[in-house]
Amino acid sequence: MVAARDLETRHLIALVAVAEERTFGRAAGRLGYTQSAISQQIAALERVLGAPLFDRPGGPRPVELTPLGALLADHARDILARLDMAASDVRRFQAGVLGRLDIGTFQSTSTALLPTILGRLRAAHPHVEPHLLESDDHVDLMRRVVDGELDVSFALHDSPDQIEVVELFTDPFVVLARPDEVDDEAVPVTQLAAAPLIGQQDNECQRQIDDGLRAAGCDPAYVFRTGDNSAVAAMVRAGMGMAVLPLLAVDTSDPRLAVRLLDPPIPPRRIGVAWRRGRTLSPAAEQFIAIARDVAVELAGRELAVAGS
Repeated sequence: MVAARDLETRHLIALVAVAEERTFGRAAGRLGYTQSAISQQIAALERVLGAPLFDRPGGPRPVELTPLGALLADHARDILARLDMAASDVRRFQAGVLGRLDIGTFQSTSTALLPTILGRLRAAHPHVEPHLLESDDHVDLMRRVVDGELDVSFALHDSPDQIEVVELFTDPFVVLARPDEVDDEAVPVTQLAAAPLIGQQDNECQRQIDDGLRAAGCDPAYVFRTGDNSAVAAMVRAGMGMAVLPLLAVDTSDPRLAVRLLDPPIPPRRIGVAWRRGRTLSPAAEQFIAIARDVAVELAGRELAVAGS
């Protein structure tokens, strides 16, 4: 019985060349071998199969495929075509222009970072296939990175030991208020202590805000909590109260909102891109990280503008 491992690629290449050129000499010239080398490869293949692949009339007359030879030549063409496709895909994958990329993200990075990064990635490499998972549960995102469900993920500074993180930027916490409620200076924590507040539902970011406010002497009194950053801003615009959000989650161009620093400040978030420690990144993932770093540098100017307000 013939096993697949007995059929070597070089033998199939020789078979197709002889079948198409119809002489061993022309097949040898096409492949850059000697005629004896081609004859040896066909003979080796015939020994594996236990039957001839060509009728050899002798003299100058061309060889002809036997019925078995014709059957195997058809399969050989398909196999070699698939191998050529595989080699092409490997080259494109290694160049970072092909492949699936599973990305973890949370709400603020989905809004402020990811569209720009993916736009540039797709413009440069349209055949990369990004698949996105958004969660405001940072622990869950990191677990998925460790388990291999995600190739890369946006991450906060307090990531587990199994995670490698390249830091992108620090993201300060800012006060969101209506323009008539604050002046141009940083908002003192005492003012927040006396105001109704709009907050996020329980997540890593909101816990950091609450811990920071309490450490500064403010026991926050929330009148509304939501999982949507845009809903927080809408409630502030409506006069329901003030809010503390990371700068990345804020639309600083909205004239109906005042964005101010907090006095004293809450330690900022440190945002990066994470992957499992020891895992070889695909070229597409490396491209994603490189673009993310470029976009983060551009965002730094936005942070400085607010810091100087």
